[in-house]
Amino acid sequence: MNALPKWFGIPSAVEDYIRDVRDMPFLAAAEGGETIAFLALKEHNEYTAEVWVMGVAPEYHRRGIGGTLIQESAKMCREYGRTFLTVKTYYDGGEYEPYARTLAFYRAVGFLPLQMLERHWDENNPCLMLAKWL
Repeated sequence: MNALPKWFGIPSAVEDYIRDVRDMPFLAAAEGGETIAFLALKEHNEYTAEVWVMGVAPEYHRRGIGGTLIQESAKMCREYGRTFLTVKTYYDGGEYEPYARTLAFYRAVGFLPLQMLERHWDENNPCLMLAKWL
């Protein structure tokens, strides 16, 4: 996450993610012994899991690594009988370019917008919830 300050720039949120993922299914991609991408899943109920946190090192963007992590997490969810995979992301109407790319990525791998959660995080960080039928 330290390599992704445009996405993970709030230190307290990074600490929360690190604490939260300890008990979650976790996928990672590595090259040369270095982690270059990660994804953690939170299981909400018998039908739904959520991409709780995901990141790909910027120099590895647009190489299919993120898509592969989504495919593998969807496969894992289906094996556990889940029907939906959800994700929440910052959304300001596309003004902040890094998150505009994030939304474009999620749309490209099959997620559809479900709902704006204006105050999910706080009034300065609008949240868009997306879902993918598995």
